[in-house]
Amino acid sequence: MKTFKKIFIFLVIIIFAVLAFIFLAHYTIENKAKGKTFDAVQEIPAAKVGMVLGTAKYLRNGQINSYFKYRIDAVIELYQAQKIAFVLVSGDNGSKYYDEPNDFKDELISRGIPEDKIYLDFAGFRTLDSVVRAKEIFGQKKIIIISQKFHNERAIYLAEENGIKAYGYNARDVGGRFGLKVMLREYLARAKVFWDILFHIEPKYLGEKIEIK
Repeated sequence: MKTFKKIFIFLVIIIFAVLAFIFLAHYTIENKAKGKTFDAVQEIPAAKVGMVLGTAKYLRNGQINSYFKYRIDAVIELYQAQKIAFVLVSGDNGSKYYDEPNDFKDELISRGIPEDKIYLDFAGFRTLDSVVRAKEIFGQKKIIIISQKFHNERAIYLAEENGIKAYGYNARDVGGRFGLKVMLREYLARAKVFWDILFHIEPKYLGEKIEIK
């Protein structure tokens, strides 16, 4: 019985420590990004490049993913307001059946952004990869990150840890059950940020440099 009690107390301590770490990570990232994300296009400082973080175009039920749609809308707003001159689309292209960068590119072209103003990063498998590659491969030391606010906050933290000056332009958020599920995953993703920093995790791929001009 005493052994069971010790195990139970140990598990409670472990669970409490994990939860405390998750909430500390959340608070740290949120606090670091204060004043660096913007909802109004006229308020955000201009930058040469806006990097939109990839997501799937379609949901499993075949409907358009609202995260995709709203990020496209945000890119268009920035470009039309002349806050960015180029768009860097960073996303997952893990197989020939799944291609986030080209899905974004096709949609952006259909909305009026010239093809020669769009650059694709096919190795943006994670936010960490996208941010580091924006500097190391595409040569950007100042950038506007385009995604939902919660995602922008995490990306800004990673950017600053890697010597990049970053602002976030907040795409419209998504509510409902799907939005809640994404936000719960975000808490874990924020905790993982500190794991990646602690162990100096690098992008899956780097490669040859690409000049944006």
